[in-house]
Amino acid sequence: MPFLLLLLISVLAGLGAAFLTRRYPGGHPVVEVAREAGEHAQAPAARRAARTARRDPERATGLALTLALLTIFVGGVVLTALAVVVRSTDVLAGIDSAVAEWGDHHASPWSHDALTLVTRLGETWLVALVAVVVATVELVRTRSRWVAAFLLAVILGDKLLTEAIKQLVDRARPTIEAVAATLGPSFPSGHTSTAAASWAAFALVAGRWWGRRAWPALAGTAVGIAVAVALSRVLLDVHWLTDVLGGLALGWAWFAACAIAFGGRLLSFGAAAQAAGRGEAEAASDEPAPAASRSRS
Repeated sequence: MPFLLLLLISVLAGLGAAFLTRRYPGGHPVVEVAREAGEHAQAPAARRAARTARRDPERATGLALTLALLTIFVGGVVLTALAVVVRSTDVLAGIDSAVAEWGDHHASPWSHDALTLVTRLGETWLVALVAVVVATVELVRTRSRWVAAFLLAVILGDKLLTEAIKQLVDRARPTIEAVAATLGPSFPSGHTSTAAASWAAFALVAGRWWGRRAWPALAGTAVGIAVAVALSRVLLDVHWLTDVLGGLALGWAWFAACAIAFGGRLLSFGAAAQAAGRGEAEAASDEPAPAASRSRS
C-alpha cells in the first residue's frame, strides 16, 4: 500500500509538471538559438537588448528567468517558514505524526524493499555517478566544461546548504524506525533536496540534447523522481513529512539559482533575447548600408 501510494502521487506530480512544461510558450526557433548559448551577445547592442528581454516576462527567455526567480523566492519562503515552525512550535507535529504512523501501520517487507530502492535515487553517490556520465556526454558533444561545473555546483552546493540548515535547525528524527536515530538531524531531508536539485539539472542538460519535444517528458521525470524520493523517506519513517517538503523547496530553489548563475554559458536564459538582440543589432547596422553603397558607387 505505501509503495502504491508513492507511485500514484509521483506519477501525478510528474504528469502535472509535463503538462505545465508543454504549455510553456515558445517554439523551435528558441530551442535552435539556445543550442548556440553565449554566441550571440558579443556586440554592445546585442547585450543591451538581451538584458532588456531577460527582464520582460512576455518574452520566452524573460519568462524563464521570471519563473526561476519565482522558484527561488517561493522555495526560500517555504523553507524558512517550515524551519521556523518545526523548530519553535508544534503546529504541524500532529500531521507529521499521523503520516508517520500511517506509513508504519501499512508497511510490509516488500514495500520496504521497494521504498529503499526508490530512496537510492536521492543518494549522493548515485547522482554523482549520473553527473559524471552527463558531463562526459556533454564534453564529447560540445567540448564544453561548463556543464561539469554546473552539475558540480548543483550537487555540492545543495549538499553544503542542506548540512548547514540541518545543524541550524537540529530537529530530531522520527522514533518509529530505530536506524533513523543514527542518521543525524532531520530537517530538511538531504535525500529529497539532492533528488530535487540533481534530477532537475540532469533534465535541463538533457533537454539541450533532444530539443523542445523532450522537455515535458524530462521535466515530468525529474519532478516524479524528486517526489518519489521525498515520499520514500517519509514512508520509511526516517523523515517527517515537513522534512521532505523543506527538502523539495531547498532543492528546486538551489537548482534555479544555479541555472541563473550559469545561464549565460550553457543554460540559455536569454538565448532568445540574445537572438532578438542580434537581429536588432544587425538591422541597425544594415540601415546605413544603402547610403554607404551609394557613396562607393
